[in-house]
Amino acid sequence: MKRISHKALIRTAAALMLGCFSLGAIAQTPECSKKVYLTFDTGNMSVAEKVAEILKRQNVKATFFLANEKTFRGDFSLDDSWKTYWQERVKEGHHFGSHTYDHTYFVKDGPKGEVFEKPQFGPKAGMMILYNEAAMCKEIRRVDQRFQELTDHPLQKIWRAPGGKTSPTLIRMGDMCGYQHIGWAPAGFLGDELNSDKHPNSSLLDKASRNIADGDITMAHLGIWSRKDPWAPAVLEQLIVNLKGRGFCFGLLPKNSVNPSK
Repeated sequence: MKRISHKALIRTAAALMLGCFSLGAIAQTPECSKKVYLTFDTGNMSVAEKVAEILKRQNVKATFFLANEKTFRGDFSLDDSWKTYWQERVKEGHHFGSHTYDHTYFVKDGPKGEVFEKPQFGPKAGMMILYNEAAMCKEIRRVDQRFQELTDHPLQKIWRAPGGKTSPTLIRMGDMCGYQHIGWAPAGFLGDELNSDKHPNSSLLDKASRNIADGDITMAHLGIWSRKDPWAPAVLEQLIVNLKGRGFCFGLLPKNSVNPSK
């Protein structure tokens, strides 16, 4: 019988121990047992690059809702100057929906199944206009058409009304146009548009980290004019880390989408 040398025994023991540690590490890796859906509306795009950087570093996918909003650079978020930004997000596997082309706010229901809306941008900015189903459908679809011009990629068939302001009539208009309306959960309101003196980033981070529940949709912006202390650099990455620690993975909208990220 061949005798095993002392050095060989040491090497074998070391290999076995390494294997045990490796298996232990795999066994201790938390599997996501809950799902959350990160979403971002365009806003003024001032933290757009920072958001993209954080999502990429954390290997997390999100859903972006696009309107042609004025940005911190003085251009608009669907101008050619933002083409590369949107192309890169497509390559990374994110999803995209319409936020209405001119960031058109619902005001109230009108007669004959119509709705009164007020565009924030565009040639009719600030005017209250009566939209029928065809006009509302055109407003939603314009984003899809423009996004395809920029990226050769269509939107998912989803949309979000600015401010989350809707009525059953407005939701039905979107449905008839083939776009599902996506709101957000109360706990998913991440507060990036709130006054930063009254709602500091530390408070927003703690609240979201604690209250977000399985299946919740969140909402923040790629930049907000009204907030003095920018939300994304201070809150977003730590929020993602905290949610991962609670066993969350990150899904894409609509909710039947595949390829959630951890």
